Amino acid sequence: VLKAFDYFPSWKGQQQMYKLDIGWPKIPEYFTGQTFCVAVDSLHGLVYVGQRGDNVPKVLVFSEEGYFLYSWNDTVEMPHGIFVLNTATYSSVWITDVGTGKYGHTVKQYSPLGKLLQMLGTPGNAGSSLIPLQFDQPAEIFVEESGEMYVVDGDGGMNNRLLKLSDDYKEIWLTGTNGTGIGQFKIPHSVTVDPVGRVWVADRDNKRIQVFDKVTGEWLGSWSKCFSEDGPYSVRFTADYKYLIVAQLNINRLAILAAPPVGSIGDCVMVNTVQLADETKPHLVDVDMKSGAVYVAEIGAQQVQKYIPL
Repeated sequence: VLKAFDYFPSWKGQQQMYKLDIGWPKIPEYFTGQTFCVAVDSLHGLVYVGQRGDNVPKVLVFSEEGYFLYSWNDTVEMPHGIFVLNTATYSSVWITDVGTGKYGHTVKQYSPLGKLLQMLGTPGNAGSSLIPLQFDQPAEIFVEESGEMYVVDGDGGMNNRLLKLSDDYKEIWLTGTNGTGIGQFKIPHSVTVDPVGRVWVADRDNKRIQVFDKVTGEWLGSWSKCFSEDGPYSVRFTADYKYLIVAQLNINRLAILAAPPVGSIGDCVMVNTVQLADETKPHLVDVDMKSGAVYVAEIGAQQVQKYIPL
């Protein structure tokens, strides 16, 4: 199989771009469940980890140096995606919950210490796509500083859609149904927004990334040629917005893709990869927008690993 970089001989043999920080975390034994998601609060130097399991704390908080700080558990059932929002006045942590119990099928906002501030969706009830705020296994959320938010829903449920909400949680636009066509999804799994107004969605089981206009919701393009071996599980930009970091769970790999400038989306160009150990199963990632470090939540290895840019 020809890889994208075969067409760019100058990139052949390019040096690796990241190295594993073997000292993070200081004490790995704090990971006691399956680590599904990670979010960085780069303003305060905190790393939030969502994990699943019986009788394990669902949210662990570490310092960026790797010291365990505290954990919390209330009202979190099965975390899938996690996101930290910093505004001028406060910080909060958003979690998508795919549980089937009384807290599941919701998108929730917490204080940094774990106090529930806001719950979107109908707890415990999987929804149909007819009602905007009725989720079915919501996979991930991205919140802008304005409070506008983007939700990909769901992680294998009835809904296959991308939803934009206002800062008071009203629908601005909604796109997507189950399918393989333009703007359709099969497990929209991760979402992020770039500085030029584009929304990037990891359309996992269609093995592609789709891109939308954040104002109108219109489809702008899609990338597929990098994902013949395995679909994209995550989408996150590097701190300089030059690259996208994409986890590919089944082949235990991080793909580093060139971010296109304003204008044409084109197809993807794989600039570099980080090969993880067998059975690591990288699920979702996040990037420290100050240091550029990449944190990888690995459900196979049951840990979060930190990669530092070289």
